[in-house]
Amino acid sequence: MRRALGALALPFLLRLEPETAHRGAIAALRLAPGAKPPASDPRLAVAALGLAFANPLGMAAGFDKNAEVARGLLGAGFGFVEVGTLTPRPQPGNPRPRLFRLPSDQALINRLGFNNDGYEAAHARLSRRRPPGIIGVNIGPNKDASDRIADYVLGVRTFADVASYFTINISSPNTPGLRDLQQRGALDELIARVIETREACAAARPLLVKIAPDVDEATLDDIVAIGRARGIDGMIVSNTTISRPAGLTDPRAKESGGLSGRPLFDLSTRTLARCFVRAEGAFALIGCGGIDGAPAALAKIEAGASLVQLYTALIYRGPGLIAEILDGLATALRERGVERIGNVVGIAARERAMAKG
Repeated sequence: MRRALGALALPFLLRLEPETAHRGAIAALRLAPGAKPPASDPRLAVAALGLAFANPLGMAAGFDKNAEVARGLLGAGFGFVEVGTLTPRPQPGNPRPRLFRLPSDQALINRLGFNNDGYEAAHARLSRRRPPGIIGVNIGPNKDASDRIADYVLGVRTFADVASYFTINISSPNTPGLRDLQQRGALDELIARVIETREACAAARPLLVKIAPDVDEATLDDIVAIGRARGIDGMIVSNTTISRPAGLTDPRAKESGGLSGRPLFDLSTRTLARCFVRAEGAFALIGCGGIDGAPAALAKIEAGASLVQLYTALIYRGPGLIAEILDGLATALRERGVERIGNVVGIAARERAMAKG
């Protein structure tokens, strides 16, 4: 029933201004009765980050910015949901318009700027009725923060009792200077302080770092080396890109901001595979960027992702895409005679690395 209603609503939502449509989708999920998540094929179960996932498909951060509808998203079939990005104090984000559909490219450009209700409001929502499932909390600093690392530290303290895992977002292109935290010295200090805080909490949650797809080889070497040395639990590859891949046809491609959707797939997957080879199994990877069907999700997994996330494709395909991807993954494993999806993680990345010698 929910899939059918979603398919009927999709054409209407696509006629609305993007942010208005987004709020409409959030409102619909808030009003919908809680549903028990559909059973996933046992082949799709994943053990990663010290957690047990019913399936590897997650909702990426950016949709449920304020932790309003995690229960509804889990009920739609996602194996996990990541809320945020959240900042200590509420902030309005950048001026509108700041979200642009590129339908001919199946893409989206956003320059939202971490618009959200703040830590306190989101924590209250998660505390009031914590959804029965895996909820990641994506945290970042306020735009005007005098000590950005302190904002991340506060996020770990605030959500330690309700988060299944934490993601520290250092890769949004829409907060000036944020990506500077990907540089060696700044990143090492950030991770050290966050881990110190996490260990002091009663329940130490897994810690992930979300990186940009645009990092060069040297920067990626540094990020992975620091992550391994400091003992992070995972990395999300990747955030949106500031590049504009060749072949974009929509005139809105000239808008500033981060590009997501189908045109991001190749770049983000290459970065994912490079990260997988460098990590050598020291931590888990979540593949994000351009997933719009089961073949794309499987390609991410074969490039090194234990888990995958999507968002933009749902805007164009609707909620039926969730079951389509999960069914497609299960079918692919069955046809290959593979008993569990973890057996194909990184096979393509390893083959390419061996071919290069």
